[in-house]
Formats: sequence, structure tokens, C-alpha cells
Amino acid sequence: MGKRSSKKKNVTMLDSDDAASVSSSSSTMRSENMVFSNVEELQVDKDSLLDQYLDALFEKRGSTREKALASIIEAFNNSLQHEFVENKFATLLHQCLNSIKKGSAKEIALASRVIGLLALTIGPGEKAQEILEESLSPISEALKSRSEPSKISSLLECLAIITFIGGEEPEETEKSMQIMWQVAHPKLGPNVAAAKPLPAMITMVVSAWSFLLTTMDGWALNPKSWQESISYFSSLLDKEDRSLRIAAGEALALIFEIGSLEKFSAEAKGSSDISTDGENGQRQLVYIQGLRTKVLNQMRNLSVEAGGKGSAKKDLNNQRNTFRDILEFLEDGYVPETSVKIGGELLNTTTWAQLIQLNFLKHFLGGGFVKHMQVIFCPKPNGFMLDFSIAVLNIIHSFFVHTGELISS
Repeated sequence: MGKRSSKKKNVTMLDSDDAASVSSSSSTMRSENMVFSNVEELQVDKDSLLDQYLDALFEKRGSTREKALASIIEAFNNSLQHEFVENKFATLLHQCLNSIKKGSAKEIALASRVIGLLALTIGPGEKAQEILEESLSPISEALKSRSEPSKISSLLECLAIITFIGGEEPEETEKSMQIMWQVAHPKLGPNVAAAKPLPAMITMVVSAWSFLLTTMDGWALNPKSWQESISYFSSLLDKEDRSLRIAAGEALALIFEIGSLEKFSAEAKGSSDISTDGENGQRQLVYIQGLRTKVLNQMRNLSVEAGGKGSAKKDLNNQRNTFRDILEFLEDGYVPETSVKIGGELLNTTTWAQLIQLNFLKHFLGGGFVKHMQVIFCPKPNGFMLDFSIAVLNIIHSFFVHTGELISS
């Protein structure tokens, strides 16, 4: 479009002043050619550097691989590397998986992030499914070693992202959710004492688990898997760590938004068929109501909690505001509506599921969030339309399909 108008302008000038217009036209063409030449050279340089970083992942020295992974992350954050990913997808994935299997904690964390960015860049489809299938076992094994909180957090984030993009069936998503759950609830053999996970680890477990729950229909969940989750999240509200409290509170808000509360609560294990027994069903209903009342009281207290000695005012205010929003939702049905400005347009959230998805993606992408979102989303007055031509359904699982809303043009 820009070239056409430029040519039109030059033709008009030629009619009025031949010499001046020819000079202007040829000068403009030289200038445009130089710009395009510089852009092409810059792109070649970027591709060449990415190839060098990829080659460095084959080096034996761990520190060399770590630097290469960090450079790849920076490149992915600065711009979407579609061409590089298309050409080097398999090599990049398998080298990152090798790093997860054999690398240091730092290398594992970096490789996990690269795999997550790879999935977001490639978008849903066969390659995204391949990422999930190939990565599930190595990530699951790496999560069993809980030596470094940063490593565990990166692995959990990666698992959440690749499942979000590559999971086609509810069973696949629930399998990833169960792997996450085991980090907070490790299953060890008899007479083996399990080390308690650090609050930061549990916070990421809850956040990643909730992120994937946003993609699930409550009735599609296995009733035997999550019967004690409401009780567990309620217990987390009593912990000292404020980030953990907030993650647990948002998980509870999401569960109540989804409904199907009997899937997330039970008086005793093995009571998944309570709905077939009238007496047990009535008892379960009373139990759920009691649990809901308990949760409401906890959230009410957290929404007005006074600051103790040494407590950060920002963290305290964040906690109060979050639980006021959750309380208002549980009592009156009002969901906090938020907006994020992206490329001069607003991305709005109107459900807890959308808010949790948005916050998780912001946290994962960090400084690259706006860059990715500008390409992925095309804002519309009545919602968001995905840019199919560039991102190829990059986050189609996000605001529309997973939350049951329609995409309208």
C-alpha cells in the first residue's frame, strides 16, 4: 500500500516538474533499496546467529550450552522466529531435551524455557503434539529431583505451556496436571520420608495446574483424581507465603466458576459414585456447603488482614485486593474485568479462566509478552480474533475455545 501511494505522488510531480520529480523518484528508490538491503542483511545475521547458538548446543562444555540457550531465549523474546523454527524444529527440540536429561539445574531451566517458546511459536498442530509427546517423559523424570526451585518452576511452566498448545485430548491435559500434582504430593515407597516442597514450588504447581484447568470442561475430569483439591487449596490459604495464598485463592475461584464441585471435594476417597445414592448425595451436598462456608470465611479474613512486622505493603495490598475480588465473585457473582494494552488496543478478560491464562502467559513470556501478543492477537470491538496468517492458531486454546466462547470476525 505504501509503495503505490509513493508512486502516485511521483507521477503527479513528474507532470508538473520533470527534472525535480525524476531526481526525487530515483533518490526515493535508492533509499528504499538501501533499507530493504539492510533489513535482509539484518535477517541473515539473525538467522546466522541462531544457527551458531544451535550448533553450540552440541558442545560438551555445559557453560557453552547454557550461554547458547540464554541467547536463543533472548532472540525468541525479541521477535517471533517462525522461519528458524520451521527449518530447525526437530534439532532444537531434541537438543533441549538432551539438556533436560543431562544438564545442570541452570541448563535444565533454560532448556525448559526454550521448549515452551518453541511450542508457542510453532502453534497447535502435529509439531506441537510431537513436542508434548517427546517432552512428557524427560520433564516428568526431571521433576522428581527437587534440588533447585528455579529448575522445578521452569519445568512446570514448560509442561503447562506445551500441554496448553499441544494437548488435543482431555486425558493428555489431565495427565500433565497429575504430574504437576505429584510435585506437591510426592508418592514415595514405604518407610521413605518425603521432603516438603518449598512454598515457591507449590505456588508454581498451583499456578500451572490452574492454567491447565482453564482448558478443561469440569465434567470431563476424572472424578477420582481431584476429590480433595478444594480441601487442599483451603489448607494453603492458611500458609504464611502470600504468593501461595493468592495462587490457591485463584484456583478456588476457578473451581467455583467451572462448577462440578463434587469432582473437587469428597469426605472420603472412593466416594466418586455418590450421586447414585440419595443419602450419600445429600451428605455430600451438606459437606460441600460447609466447605464453601469455610473457604468464604478464610478469604474474608485474608481480604482485611492487617500487616504484621516486616510484611511488604505491596504484597499485602495485592493479597487484600485479590481476595476482595474473589469474595465478590463467590458472594455476588461479579468477575473482576481487567484490560491489558497491546499495540494500542485493549485485551479484556471477563472470566477467572481468562484472567488466569493471561497472567500465566505474561509471567512465562516476561519481556516478550507484548511482542508475541501483538502478532498473535488481532483486537476486535467484540472480542479477539486470532491472526491465523502469522501465528497459525498460536493460542487458539486460549480465550475462546477453552472458555467456551465463539470466535467472531
